[in-house]
Amino acid sequence: MSDNSLRLVWIYPDLLSTYGDQGNALVVERRARQRGLDVARVDVRSDQPVPTSGDIYLIGGGEDRPQRLAAERLRRDGGLNRAVSNGAIVFSVCAGYQILGHEFINDLGEKEPGLGLLDVVSTRGEAARCVGDVLADIDAPLRLPPLTGFENHQGVTHLGPTARPLARVRFGNGNGTGDGTEGAYNDTVFGTYMHGPVLARNPLIADLLLKLALDVNALPPADDRWYEALREERIAAATQPA
Repeated sequence: MSDNSLRLVWIYPDLLSTYGDQGNALVVERRARQRGLDVARVDVRSDQPVPTSGDIYLIGGGEDRPQRLAAERLRRDGGLNRAVSNGAIVFSVCAGYQILGHEFINDLGEKEPGLGLLDVVSTRGEAARCVGDVLADIDAPLRLPPLTGFENHQGVTHLGPTARPLARVRFGNGNGTGDGTEGAYNDTVFGTYMHGPVLARNPLIADLLLKLALDVNALPPADDRWYEALREERIAAATQPA
């Protein structure tokens, strides 16, 4: 960690916070403070440099043009890539997830270079838009309960050999490839199509980010009653017939 406190960086709220994903930053901050951790949160707008000394970086979803602008500025800035090289943790959602890959299709219908932090490539799907509640089993090595979230995307994301699927769907579409995968991750970088906000629905993922940043195997217990009530409600919604 940096300066004896946990430094949480929310990237480009002016471009990538269309779907309430800023709630992810609130959840991580809250979960840290519940454990008595000192948290310094930094919201970085798109006209500001991305600090390289953060411990956890969060990126949300956005529409097509803001996504292109965000990718251009993050490539030019280089701060996020340097932070990951320094061991930082990154959690990204939807448009942010695509930006972390090698390339995606922008609002002009062109291939837009990503940051290359995840071994994924995103294209635009030809089938119906993926919209609705999702329930998926998180990759076994992460040792987490099922993933619940809400997807709303036209993108299709293909995983390369060095990316592991974050989860495999029981209900929903996930990456849109038809292979049942949802999201992707490597050692310190995570991506998902799930909104919700996803960390409010899955607080143990937020705890995983904290444990990775702190380099610990466990955290003190926290009050999960509100989160569990939300999870039960949304899991039931995902499994009910349309």
